[in-house]
Amino acid sequence: MTGSRRPGGVLELSGVAGGYGGATVVRDLDLIVGSGEALAVLGASGSGKTTVLRMIAGLHPISAGRVLVDGRRVDHLPAQHRGIGLVPQQGALFPHLSVARNVGFGLVPVDPVARWRSRAERAGRVREVLDLVGLADRADARPSQLSGGQQQRVALARALAPGSGLILLDEPFSALDAALRGRVRAEVSALLAESGATSVLVTHDRAEALATADRVAVLIDGRLAQVDTPERLYHHPVSREVAQLAGEVVLLPATAGGEVAQTIIGTVPLDSPANGDGTVLWRPESLSVRRVGSEGHGVCTGVEFVGASTLVRMRFDGTGQSFAVPVSGGGIVEVGDRVEVTPSRPAVFHAGPPTPG
Repeated sequence: MTGSRRPGGVLELSGVAGGYGGATVVRDLDLIVGSGEALAVLGASGSGKTTVLRMIAGLHPISAGRVLVDGRRVDHLPAQHRGIGLVPQQGALFPHLSVARNVGFGLVPVDPVARWRSRAERAGRVREVLDLVGLADRADARPSQLSGGQQQRVALARALAPGSGLILLDEPFSALDAALRGRVRAEVSALLAESGATSVLVTHDRAEALATADRVAVLIDGRLAQVDTPERLYHHPVSREVAQLAGEVVLLPATAGGEVAQTIIGTVPLDSPANGDGTVLWRPESLSVRRVGSEGHGVCTGVEFVGASTLVRMRFDGTGQSFAVPVSGGGIVEVGDRVEVTPSRPAVFHAGPPTPG
């Protein structure tokens, strides 16, 4: 596999905006993705994440700003001249071509100065990237003879073949069934790391973003809301909206006073000092539940066994608020029991009108 690992391209977006039919979908986008970094762009449907990917790839024009790869401005270039690889949602392989010919398709020269001029060079590069993705023995197979995961590896090999230092992935695992999705995304992440390529993954799947990326960029209504490591994004979201995109969350009205806040489950510590009315939030796994006597924060309204844990649903006295907390094992709490909730880590506080959990 000599030569298969190449320096990843540095991607820079500066003031990028774009949209459709006069309506701006993405605005004021500033982002730098470092060489060899894996970035995930996470957002709900309609947030603009696919538009961002298409503008980087050259499949959709920008209306403002600049797109640079390794310091070279590319937003004026057609897609085939940007040196960017693209892995689409379902691989988009040519069914009538073999695996090797699918991978080699991107190596056919498109202009007189194209890098891959000779047939021997192209054949050698195809063998190299198929070896990288573990499919050297399937070079003569047709896509229909491959599993869904193998087809996605072929699509990745095709994107890597021209030596692209930047690979874009457009929800590439969404068509796979749940049992296969986790394994294939782990394989693809490992292959991208081994290749040395810089990658940008667009997804609405928060587990996918957190599991595969060095950093996650959260897009809300066409603007970047937070760009951070998966750990910081999950435990220290900058807003309630970001928190809810990154995972399940428990939200309670609170009044902060320095390093603590007053809530319906009592006085709780905060991860940073704050003052005033707002909302505290935790991830459900940061809360524990126990049965108490006549006292307690609320009452258990449901118990659901979900495999590795049991979801305990509860309603708080006099508020109408309810949420579920996962607990290990079963038989800890039963429906109708009075319960007490205890956090295992400080809460994140956000000022503003309280948002019920």
